[in-house]
This record gives sequence, C-alpha cells and structure tokens, in this order.
Amino acid sequence: MNAAAPRPLAVYTDVDDTDPAIGIRLLEEHGFEVRVLGTRDADEIIAGARDAVVLLPGYASVTREIIEALPHLRLVSLMSMGFDYVDVAAASERGIWVTNVPGAATEEVATHALAILLSSVRQLAFYTGSATPAHWNDRAPVAPPRLSETALGIVGLGKIGRELARVAGPLFGSIVGYDPLLPDTPEVRAELDALGITRTSLEDVRRSADVLSLHLPLTPETSGMIDAAFLAEMPRGSVLVNVSRGGLIDAEALAAALDAGQLSGAALDVLDQEPPSPEHPLLGRDDVVLTPHIAYFSGRTEIEYVRIQAQNAVSLVESGAPDSPVNRPA
Repeated sequence: MNAAAPRPLAVYTDVDDTDPAIGIRLLEEHGFEVRVLGTRDADEIIAGARDAVVLLPGYASVTREIIEALPHLRLVSLMSMGFDYVDVAAASERGIWVTNVPGAATEEVATHALAILLSSVRQLAFYTGSATPAHWNDRAPVAPPRLSETALGIVGLGKIGRELARVAGPLFGSIVGYDPLLPDTPEVRAELDALGITRTSLEDVRRSADVLSLHLPLTPETSGMIDAAFLAEMPRGSVLVNVSRGGLIDAEALAAALDAGQLSGAALDVLDQEPPSPEHPLLGRDDVVLTPHIAYFSGRTEIEYVRIQAQNAVSLVESGAPDSPVNRPA
C-alpha cells in the first residue's frame, strides 16, 4: 500500500498583531500542514520554512536570500496591499508567485484619510487641547480654511484614491487628480467626471491642491518623491496627507517645510521608519496628525486580510494560480 503524499507546507512568519486562526483553519481544511514561526528574522525564517510551498508573511521582509534558500517555495502570500517588502524580481525569476489583498480595505483607508485630513485642516489638536476653562477662548495663529473654498489633490487614482474622492468630494470646492498608470479610456474619463475629478499633470496637482493626498505604491520611481523641491511648489499653508507608504516622503524635508510654514500641517498614517525611532523628525509635533499604520484596520478587514491571504494559497494548489497576483513568474 502506497504511503499518503505529504501535505504541502504553509508557513506564517510573523503574526504580531494578527490572529491567523481563520487562515490556519482554511489552509488545514484544504490539505495544508501549517507552521507559525513567530519571527521576522531571515535566518529563522529560512530554518523554519525550508520545505515550505507557501510563505505567509506579516511584516517580515522577504529578501532574495530567503527566496533562494527555500527550494520548494511556490507562493509568497502577503496580508497587505503593498508589496515593497518582497523582492518580487527574485520571486519571479524562480517561478514564485507573489500575491496581495487588493481592495480589502478600500473603504477603511479612504475614510481614515478623510478623518486625519479633517483633523489636520480643522486644527483639532489645538482645539481639543484648548478646551479647558483657562484656554476656552484661545485661537490658533491662523484660522482654518473653509473646505468648500479649497481644492483637494489626489495623487494616485486607484480604488482608494477614487473612494476618497467619493466620500470627500462633497466637502471640497474642487478635486484635481494625477495617475500615470490609470488608462485614459472613455470609461475611466466618465468615472472620474462622475466623481468630480479633474485629471491633470502632477505639476498642476502639486501647485493647485490646498490638501494633497498620496495614494501610490512605493517603488524605485516613487521613493522619496515628496522632497524639498516638491514641497516648495505646493501652495503655502497647504496640508499633506499620506496613508500609502512612508517612503514616499522625505521626512526631514517635510519637517523643514512645516517649520518654515510652507505647509500648515501633515496627516500621516505611515512613516519611512516603522516603528519610528524616538528621534524621528515627525514625532511629537502639534502640526502633524499621526496614526500608527492603522488606516486599513476594522472588524471586517481583521478577518478579510487573513482569509484572502490563505485563500491565495488554496487557489494556487487547486487551480494552479492564485487569485490576486502582483507578478507573472517565469
């Protein structure tokens, strides 16, 4: 009698702030052996995932070194929209799929962007701090603008950027947007028109937006794109919003622009260093609304991120391809 074929091994690297129980159950129900390492250390990942067919990272970087050390690996299944912490080129060269969770948190990220945007523009840090008997009648040095008299700029018109336009549009006088990758088709033009978005160049968005919101992936082309020169071309007193990736922004340049009054505020859910060092230039500032990379989070996404991550592995085994790949392996 032939021995049963070994079950494919799926390995979770780190699960620091996530309960993987739903994903583990889904994988086991579809014949996987599941292992949870609880580490972001490359050497420990290599040692614990040597026979893995599927690698399921949390925040752990998946480098070329890790990829080349796992001979049976067929899939790196991420629990995020961004995939800048995976060497996708190395994976593609070795015939390994990389997947993300597109669209799972569109509503959450867009509404979070609006929430921190409003907090910054309406100067809530100052006015919640002054809501005491001694400072009740204090006023910030500059009054907040009326939103209906301001322009919202959106850089990146993917699902989240367009959802932000939908929920924030009624508040703003106008919306301008830029996206180098979005096709210019009649259907796209009709959708942008319906959302009230005037599509234009990056230069026009930068120079006309009183509030500028970033919705871009982190790539070699976008890394550090919001630098001193970019900030200098924004309207004086404008606000910068970022719920995408911290590496889009030169943190020192943003701090300098805030110090000089070139920008009146920044609303950020991400930083270039996470968690940041105590000396990070954007920590502890009254003119920065900062949340800890939590824009995606809700009771719904807490479940969906884990489920979609595991489902990509199941789909690979059952159909030969995952559901949401970001690459096309060689």
